[in-house]
Amino acid sequence: MNYELKNTHLLIYSFTENYKIMREFNVTGICVPGKHYMADTSEKLSKIFVLIEKGKYFSINCARQYGKTTTIFLLEQKLPEKGYTPIWISFEGVNENMFDNETLFCSEFLRLCTRELEWRKEQCANDWKDNGIISFSLLSDFINNVCQTKKYVLMIDEVDKSSNNLLFLRFLGMLRDKYLARDSRRGYTFQSVILVGVYNIKNLKIKMVQAGTHQLQDGESRINSPWNIAVDHKIDMSLNIKEISSMLADYENDHKTGMDIEAVATEIRIYTNGYPYLVSRICQIIEEDLDKNWTTSGVDKAIKIMLLERTVLVDDISKNLANHKELNDIMFNIIALGKKYEYNASNHTIDLALTFGFLIKQNGSVVIGNKFFEMLLYRHYTLEITMNRDIRERTLPSEVIFDGKLDMQLAIEKFAQHYYEIYKKSLKKFIEDECRLLFLTYLQPLINGGGFYHVESETRDAKRMDVVVDYGIDQFIVELKLWYGEAAHEKAFDQLVGYLDRKNKDVGYLITFDFRKEKNTGAPKTEWVNHKGKKIFDVMVGI
Repeated sequence: MNYELKNTHLLIYSFTENYKIMREFNVTGICVPGKHYMADTSEKLSKIFVLIEKGKYFSINCARQYGKTTTIFLLEQKLPEKGYTPIWISFEGVNENMFDNETLFCSEFLRLCTRELEWRKEQCANDWKDNGIISFSLLSDFINNVCQTKKYVLMIDEVDKSSNNLLFLRFLGMLRDKYLARDSRRGYTFQSVILVGVYNIKNLKIKMVQAGTHQLQDGESRINSPWNIAVDHKIDMSLNIKEISSMLADYENDHKTGMDIEAVATEIRIYTNGYPYLVSRICQIIEEDLDKNWTTSGVDKAIKIMLLERTVLVDDISKNLANHKELNDIMFNIIALGKKYEYNASNHTIDLALTFGFLIKQNGSVVIGNKFFEMLLYRHYTLEITMNRDIRERTLPSEVIFDGKLDMQLAIEKFAQHYYEIYKKSLKKFIEDECRLLFLTYLQPLINGGGFYHVESETRDAKRMDVVVDYGIDQFIVELKLWYGEAAHEKAFDQLVGYLDRKNKDVGYLITFDFRKEKNTGAPKTEWVNHKGKKIFDVMVGI
């Protein structure tokens, strides 16, 4: 008997250990503790619990694949420990007829709540069964009755999937009225209501107008909302270095790879700014496709692979740019022209860019959400220019890549030689606005598959742009400038030297676009210059 018990214990222990080793990085659906490697977000959850305990109503709005549903799942697991009964429902995949009238909405809402409580084997499930509720006023009375003896937390996921109509706003208005009645001690309602989606529920009417499901009447505001009782929580849902490190430490504990956890976590954060999907996808690629290369170099290689992937996230970015012209214009101005935008809460286009994760707030301004998105957007716009401007490739990779090494000097020389010929028919404004992006358009097919580039955000402005090109084991620093006179050109050498020092490089490349017609014949000027101990390849191109 003891032998059998011992063997059973060993079998269970062995299965548990094997299951741990079988854990994986997940980029689809909910991340489940014990099944997936996950960042420790307990500090974020604790902040959310504070809001719940205070009886607050609030929204969790983040871009796609930002860990919203996983956060709600973890909340649901912990709420009973705090004495709350969670009701987690989703509007994704519900019958569209639910939004035809109040009767159908009330019936479907109660069915979803009952099903969730039954699944959790809650004895109170029977209390939620539909008893002929045909209107919001009756639903309000119903909620008053069931919430007298229990503290329910209602969590509605994917609220913006099936809510392009005013009926949903009226439902929120009913919840608002009950919230106000509770605070004035005139009724009972949910302890807390959490709405989860991409769009900020306060701006849901904007989405409805854009979708054509609602037309504004005279004097009607685009942003008035029945959700004005909700608090604006300040919880940053991105993953910081500590949280990314917790996931890597969990993996390292299982696999003993010897990785430098802090270095790898920092590199991942640099590229992703903590965007949860991107963090997990990098880790997944390193684990599954890069032979567990848990180094900063492995992170770089994972980024190279991700830039060539066609994913739901990439498709979503392209779709949103195509569907929103003003959004596309702002993103192009920031990427190509170095234009700066201040954060303005009343600017609906900026708000939309923040909603999609394209931009984030930083020191009163908005900047690209993360380095990976920036690299994707550069690829997007360089491809767009190539397609729209009928630009033909004049240099083949085989002409500038030898034995797996990119000859950057030769690539730049060929670009300069072709520049006048290729773009002489273009309008001056087009050249001035997009000349630096045109160099990236030229560069992209040469390094595609073997390398990638990114633009340093602190130098991206109307006057200069530093491009870091990684190809194989080599890294090249290229500064792109417009001509602003001899003094500015001399200053460019100092700026490039300073950047080379920060990157521990001795060689740099300076490309200046000169539009002085009286000075330009189309022939490029190239020379190597020694400046403050650095070798700089100085190239002047013009039209």
